[in-house]
Amino acid sequence: MTRTLLLTVRFHEGRYHGMPDWPPSPARLFQALVAGAALGNDLPQEGIAALYWLEALDAPCVAAPAARRGASLTSYVPNNDLDTALGDARRTAKIRTPKFIQPWLFDADTSLLYFWSFDEATGSDHHADCVCAIAQRLYQLGRGIDMAWAVGEVLRPEEAEVRLAEHQGPVHRPTHEHGGATLACPAPGSLDSLMARHAANERRFSSIVEAAPTAREPARTRVMGSAFSQAPKGRFRQVAYDCPPTCLLFDLSGARAPWSLSRTAELVETIRDAAAAKLRAAYAGAERATEAAGVEPTFIGRGATSADKASRIRIIPLPSIGSPHVTRAIRRVLVEAPANCPIPTDDVAWTFSGLFAEKSDLETGEVSDIWRLTPADDRKMLAHYGVDPPSLATLWRSVTPLALPNGARRRRIEPARQKQEAKGGVERAGEESQAAAAVIAALRHAGIQAAAKTVSVQREPFAAREMRAEPFAAGTRFAKEQLWHVELQLDRSVSGPMLLGDGRYLGLGLMAPVRSQPGILAFRIVDGLGASVDWATITHALRRAVISRVQYYLETEQGVRRSEGLPVFFTGHTSDGSVARSGGDVHIAHVFDERTRHLLIFAPHCLERRKPDRTEQKLLEILEAALTGFDELRAGKAGLLKLQPDQIDAEVSRLTRSSRVWQSATPYSVNRHHKLGDAAAALRADVSESCRLLGLPAVQVTVLVVDALAGQGLSGQVRLSFSRAVGGPILIGRQRHFGGGLFESVDQIAGMGEA
Repeated sequence: MTRTLLLTVRFHEGRYHGMPDWPPSPARLFQALVAGAALGNDLPQEGIAALYWLEALDAPCVAAPAARRGASLTSYVPNNDLDTALGDARRTAKIRTPKFIQPWLFDADTSLLYFWSFDEATGSDHHADCVCAIAQRLYQLGRGIDMAWAVGEVLRPEEAEVRLAEHQGPVHRPTHEHGGATLACPAPGSLDSLMARHAANERRFSSIVEAAPTAREPARTRVMGSAFSQAPKGRFRQVAYDCPPTCLLFDLSGARAPWSLSRTAELVETIRDAAAAKLRAAYAGAERATEAAGVEPTFIGRGATSADKASRIRIIPLPSIGSPHVTRAIRRVLVEAPANCPIPTDDVAWTFSGLFAEKSDLETGEVSDIWRLTPADDRKMLAHYGVDPPSLATLWRSVTPLALPNGARRRRIEPARQKQEAKGGVERAGEESQAAAAVIAALRHAGIQAAAKTVSVQREPFAAREMRAEPFAAGTRFAKEQLWHVELQLDRSVSGPMLLGDGRYLGLGLMAPVRSQPGILAFRIVDGLGASVDWATITHALRRAVISRVQYYLETEQGVRRSEGLPVFFTGHTSDGSVARSGGDVHIAHVFDERTRHLLIFAPHCLERRKPDRTEQKLLEILEAALTGFDELRAGKAGLLKLQPDQIDAEVSRLTRSSRVWQSATPYSVNRHHKLGDAAAALRADVSESCRLLGLPAVQVTVLVVDALAGQGLSGQVRLSFSRAVGGPILIGRQRHFGGGLFESVDQIAGMGEA
């Protein structure tokens, strides 16, 4: 029977100075246990046997607190080798060396958990109990200043899964694949190597002796100095953690292809059962008995424990999305095999490649395929689900509805009594509140570390041409009242594929990221905005906050000194402090959209309608990382603004969608004054020139408002009518990097309301 050894570590302070790994590797914990078990230079024999047993176990699962890097510090200290200064303490200044210090910061109330699984065998329980006793003597983990204590427990697997589910922090699982982060783990021989290192450290200095014979003392020697020898390093193995799953894409063909979206669960069940039968037949025989025993829990879930969920294969039908005109039907199937799946990836690929179901005509005897899977050559569809390439997003919407627990189901109303028992607003709000709480729990059950900022639930789909939730219940174990379409706003970006709810192994709860134009960062103002605000005040405050956060990020994460300055991409100023005048957009623009209460940051390539170069891509990644957790903006007289990260739907937003007619959302300030004798004509000429330089098609400019105040330059409001539809954003004029000269599509405002 399987048992779990759980070691819980708590730090006295929410700081960890061990470098460079986070979470603290199992090897660090092993060394801390050895140090705690030691009695002077000796280890008790019982402790040695238990540590030999522990180092032979498989790599543990690690649950850590959410952490971030703190500020860096370089300290110059003596290098703990006074012997090289011949023991003279007055010469310590000669041996000072820089020590780079940058702690990880986290909530000290959140524990660090290490889960080792082991089989009950002769002596295993005794060794586990001994390790638990050793854990009570642990006094630090990391550097000498990282004071900590630990508690050991032996749990049943289901108890361990409960503890893992209740943990408020990311979970790191070991895999046998490559591509994830690596952590050092104990291995057979680790304890011997640590004991050898300890013994070598006691002999690391030796005297250099020279013969100096005299007549009286022919064997006399003279000490000329000392020699230092480095002790051997401890021996550990590197284990990959959190490797990405293998994603195999197949085209679906056959008589019933494309498959109806509402019959998603039926398709998954038939593919799953056929794949399991094919693999069981291939594994028939005593030599593959172990692999054959893993087919049922891995494919179907029969006999699987809660610990097996992380290694289960998922079959994900992918409806066609990406265009409002395409029919939402299933034409492709994605098979996701986790890195720790017990079935080899090659076997999984062979199982699904060419898999089919067939039927025969009773009259003609002709046999035809109901469906067949063939490896797909074109993987572009995966981009719509945030899979390949991995696409990070914070806003996700369901394509197939989520199956939530019974506690989140709606009250069913019989058609004959619908009028008499119609639901009121209070009851509907209560049902939606219960469903939203169940969605938050579903995020945790699916292993998604991001937290939900907002949750919207409804029966209707969020996108056109998709289906209501109720038809998906046909042929499943779920009642239609349990199914909900969901929109999620997360506190951090995650990639796909994302499936949530109790039906995630049946293709239900499939989420897709909301499409947004790359290079646009958006933050929604949720509180603190006054009734009357000035857009320029807010955009200048936004610029200052962005520069400050980028500077802090570069200092703490990449070790860039403040004296080196920031790239022009962030500031708009060159290294000598002068304004960048390259003739194009080389730095980001800051925008306040008062209509939708959004703060927007546009990358230069968005403004110029081009692809970003490699340097811009790297700088944009720095910008996104620096603005992680940006939830507050002090905007002077505009107030203390509370923010939430958001995304702009490029096809819907009035600032980015395609349109022929655009109108000023903020005043346009001319780049230069055209001496035409008329303010409106000068404004019209400058706008036309700005559109031409941007590469926009022929445009007719209609001046709506002219503002030509002395000392403030010429500005105004205009309407742009292009010869063909163009996409946004359109941000032009002298104040474009501070939110001036922003345009919005007129037909969106008149026809559909706000985006």
